[in-house]
Amino acid sequence: MKKIVILLVLITSCNSKKENTNFDFTTAFEKSNGTETATYQESITYYKNLAEAYPQISIDSIGETDSGRPLHIVTLNPDAEFNFETIRKNKRILLVNNGIHPGESDGIDATMMLFRDIAQGKIEAPKHTVLVAIPIYNIGGSLNRNSTTRTNQNGPKEYGFRGNARNYDLNRDFIKSDTKNARTFAQIFHLVQPDVFIDNHVSNGADYQYTLTHLFTQHNKLGGDLGQYLHTEMMPNLEQKLVTKQWDITPYVNVFNSVPEDGFSQFMDSPRYSTGYTTLFNTLGMMVETHMLKPYKQRVEGTYELMKSMIEIVEKDSDKIKTMRSNALKTYQDAGTYPLDWQIDTTRTSTLKFKGFEGTMLPSDVTGSQRLKYDRTKPFTKDVVYKNYFKPTLEVTIPSAYVIPQGWWNVIDLLKLNKVEMTQFKNDTTLTVESYKIDNYNTRNQAYEGHYQHYSTKVISTQKEVTFNKGDYYIKTNQPAFRYLLETLEPQAPDSFFNWNFFDTILQQKEGFSPYVWEDMALQLLENNTDLKTAFEAKKQSEEAFANNWYAQLDWIHQQSAYYEKAHLQYPVYRVK
Repeated sequence: MKKIVILLVLITSCNSKKENTNFDFTTAFEKSNGTETATYQESITYYKNLAEAYPQISIDSIGETDSGRPLHIVTLNPDAEFNFETIRKNKRILLVNNGIHPGESDGIDATMMLFRDIAQGKIEAPKHTVLVAIPIYNIGGSLNRNSTTRTNQNGPKEYGFRGNARNYDLNRDFIKSDTKNARTFAQIFHLVQPDVFIDNHVSNGADYQYTLTHLFTQHNKLGGDLGQYLHTEMMPNLEQKLVTKQWDITPYVNVFNSVPEDGFSQFMDSPRYSTGYTTLFNTLGMMVETHMLKPYKQRVEGTYELMKSMIEIVEKDSDKIKTMRSNALKTYQDAGTYPLDWQIDTTRTSTLKFKGFEGTMLPSDVTGSQRLKYDRTKPFTKDVVYKNYFKPTLEVTIPSAYVIPQGWWNVIDLLKLNKVEMTQFKNDTTLTVESYKIDNYNTRNQAYEGHYQHYSTKVISTQKEVTFNKGDYYIKTNQPAFRYLLETLEPQAPDSFFNWNFFDTILQQKEGFSPYVWEDMALQLLENNTDLKTAFEAKKQSEEAFANNWYAQLDWIHQQSAYYEKAHLQYPVYRVK
């Protein structure tokens, strides 16, 4: 009998509710009355304690970062189900990313309180939405705490640094994935497969009355029903909910060294940015941008209320969001063409009732030049033109597939990381493909996030037969990674792998000629080819610089000959119609 009693005690102990565990869940932010932010270790310990105390919360470590530490994801599901494949069947998933720029720490503290308040019943737990948070994404930057690098920011007392452990700005790295942080984010993103994504930031730029601004992914670029929903329902509903709660909000004020009342445009988030990347997989994305000059306490509380409001929207529109995301792939593919680049549509604008402060230009006491100064004693509400419509400037037909030779393993590794479906040829295979030659491009003169990035890339397209080797990769575009493939593999796309220098070896010739040898060969080539000689003479007649450059002339003839290497400027990714 005694053994049975002991067994019952053990069973009861093992099955007792986690809520009975005694932890203090007052955050560092609250203890400091809104002047301090949690350190990295405080944040992770806090979530581990939450997960131990409340069965609806789970914390897991995943992958690596450049700091040598793993990333964590914290999941809040009232059903205590943490298998994402199971979750996706019946619920929507909202992923929150914090501390990508650890000096912009508002979301770190707001999310800690939000998860606690839901777990403790202070906020009604969502029935149709599961919350997932990355507590601090830029761990290296978070560990590099200081009080000075956010020169313009009003608190907290200490915070992390923008650059990560290798001094990368992680919000420029999502598509190129130079950092372990970005590669682990891709793992998390494809594990979670969120329906909605929020990235918490603090803004720079102009002065104005708002604490909160929002930066939704550009609705025209998102496209289809999802883009329309984001523009006409999700965004205005979020704005209205926050106004009802006495939290005015406006679109991100994309203004520097001028005043907002002159008008401004929406920010275009290409795939290097978090919301530009998540959009490629049809996730509804937004950045929260609190205003740097507002008190820290106010900014964190505003971020809290915004995330709470977004949960309410996802709850209400759960079924609608699921349906639109399910249908998105077919919608994009049925279009036949895909837009690679965009510009502001000047024929369409919106009008904001913008709450700002009067700004004037005055002589600077430092430089003597004109400087901008805002007067907070002179608030205003004015109609401001907001340019939030974009139109494509470049479109390509959608191929049925791409072929990538296996030697380009650096690109193939990123495709695999992003769950691109592909097969390898089992034998040498000859296909008729569309082939690109790089015709022209520009390159940045200064380093940008570890690269001298290309831009304004132009290609020449031809049809030809190419024999591919056993083991080369055949990648159909009819798959969930459809948009990711076009944005990375089409060299003219702003954030293509070509423009991020993944293929720079094709830009350099590996073989050349000795002029004293080639002179005689070139002469013979011209004498034996009347059309070539005619073209050569015409080029000399029409281009003075060419006519005065003997080496350029020899090089041009060499490029028209069989001796010119085929790999030079040959883009090694091929399109199958």
